[in-house]
Amino acid sequence: MSRSKEMALKKEVTPYEKNNLRLSIQQLVNSILPLLLLWAAAYYSLSVSYWLTFPIALVASGFVLRTFIIFHDCCHGSFFKSKRANDILGTITGVLTLTPYLQWKNEHSIHHATSGNLDKRGVGDIWVMTVEEYKAASPWGRLFYRIYRNPFVMFGIGPIYVFLFAYRFNRKGARRKERINTHLSTVLIVVLYAFMCWLVGWQAFVLVQAPVFFFSGFFGIWLFYVQHQFEDTYFENEDEWSYVKAAVEGSSYYKLPKLLQWISGNIGFHHVHHLSPRVPNYYLEEAHNATPPLQKATTITLRSSLAALRFRLWDEESKQFVSFREIKRLSRKPYVQPPIRVNNQAGLTEKP
Repeated sequence: MSRSKEMALKKEVTPYEKNNLRLSIQQLVNSILPLLLLWAAAYYSLSVSYWLTFPIALVASGFVLRTFIIFHDCCHGSFFKSKRANDILGTITGVLTLTPYLQWKNEHSIHHATSGNLDKRGVGDIWVMTVEEYKAASPWGRLFYRIYRNPFVMFGIGPIYVFLFAYRFNRKGARRKERINTHLSTVLIVVLYAFMCWLVGWQAFVLVQAPVFFFSGFFGIWLFYVQHQFEDTYFENEDEWSYVKAAVEGSSYYKLPKLLQWISGNIGFHHVHHLSPRVPNYYLEEAHNATPPLQKATTITLRSSLAALRFRLWDEESKQFVSFREIKRLSRKPYVQPPIRVNNQAGLTEKP
């Protein structure tokens, strides 16, 4: 696809780059209020049985995820028209989701600007090695990468490490305003948690908050992982990289059941979001439905998304994710240029 056609596609979703105050307020109410009520219900259910508390906390974690989507939109400046309003709400929802607003905003903007660019990996994304990089790595480097990509580490230890520890420290080179915001977020989280421990007792607080925290973090990391880690996603070096192709071919359409789509704030329309981050989450589906090329993006479902668990390395020759087991097969088999496919990913790649 030519540069002009790429820009034309981006222009098609421009009408949806608008916020609606009524819808934004409505989403605030139907996200944060249920979260607070469910948390209270989980607390009171402790006097009955923890077998009742646990499922309530699990549902509450879904509303933490939904609150994070509001935070996410604030980071893109798409939830409210006012930058100040986005910054204030973003900081508040960042406390509720244990995420420093400015730190995440800046790293996430880098993720959008470099997604799928092999020469600019490492900020705001999930660590991906190519097959050749893995082969050239030291035994310790390979072991560390294998541990990192292990599902139990990524989705089990990952939420604890990222949200409790990594986000408490500033990134190298962070500006003063960002550093202050990170420390402010940490202080506010400590104050909030201390208040809740005083209000309900630390044992009750831990029993309720632990599953809410873990499962919301688990679901969040899973969504971020699966929407970029599919078999024939998009990766190119800087000289061949395209923002539009990276958005539409390197981000999937996660077709979820309607209830899960609502809970996850429509973030399953990830290809639309990457093409135009200024589209609020409540307009993503509408933009997808109104733009035929976007409907051809790679679609994954709950069942098919599980295949992403075996994807470990990016093979630059076949342009696909492969598992560790496939490396030996790739080494033995002579490489044959695969035919270029046009139907699987929005038709952005032309036939030779």
